[in-house]
Amino acid sequence: MTTDTTPLRGRICLVAGATRGAGRAIAVQLGAAGATVYVTGRTTRDRLSEVGRATETIEETAELVTAAGGEGIAVPTDHLEPGQVQALVERIDREQGRLDVLVNDVWGGEHLLSFGRKTWENDLTGGLRMLELGVRTHAITSHTALPLLIRHRGGLVVEVTDGTAEYNGTRFRENLFYDLAKNAPLRMAFGLGKELEEYGGTAVALTPGWLRSEQMLTAFGVTEENWRDALAETPDFAISESPVYVGRAVAALAADPDRHRWNGRSTSSAELAREYGFTDADGSRPDAWGFIIAGETEKPDAADYR
Repeated sequence: MTTDTTPLRGRICLVAGATRGAGRAIAVQLGAAGATVYVTGRTTRDRLSEVGRATETIEETAELVTAAGGEGIAVPTDHLEPGQVQALVERIDREQGRLDVLVNDVWGGEHLLSFGRKTWENDLTGGLRMLELGVRTHAITSHTALPLLIRHRGGLVVEVTDGTAEYNGTRFRENLFYDLAKNAPLRMAFGLGKELEEYGGTAVALTPGWLRSEQMLTAFGVTEENWRDALAETPDFAISESPVYVGRAVAALAADPDRHRWNGRSTSSAELAREYGFTDADGSRPDAWGFIIAGETEKPDAADYR
């Protein structure tokens, strides 16, 4: 028996916020499964976003998608601008006539984060910016793209966030603005799941674990090749995962004809890895959230959660 290595051939996907990190990996893995993937973001080879990382661009992401076996199409888009998002969706409609998968991964607020301060001690402008980046962008994109997605039954919406509903529902994420920004996609997936039901659509909230994004690796002063060097200073980094892991999670979900069973739910890259049998790039199956929860009452060994 042969296995179809391109189960998403002919599927049209939009990964909003695909410049780097989880968004880039998701786009590439959808491409590896054969999909046509529109990738958006604000950093291009000609323009730098407020994140300030010129080394990752949406053009490069699109090229990686194509190299993986799909078709990558880069469309510079600021998802805070409804007109730009409308033009993006109209282009997809004009060129493809359909949209099968929408991944809402827009964020870019790490540089605004500060912990150890009360809400009134934090910078209000930065806090409100996090809400714009993590909530308003998702709402604008869903409002604009879903009429195209529901044109054909069986569409999939993935709301990428930080933390499962179970974890975030009982724990404060140490910064109120961040807490709100990362809880909103959980609720969006729940609500969109209700609205998409009659169209056979599925909405899921998905969180990676401790993600070795380009920004995170830079913060630790390591690369993907030598990331374990950071363990000497931060042993818990041993439970981290590469962006490939969450990328494979979305690709597996999109290829599952029975994915509607996940509708309205919150899940993680680790849970989907157990369900679908994929691994991270190094062949392991890290369960960061299991490790984090266990660490609240004991001192777990990261090796037991990989």
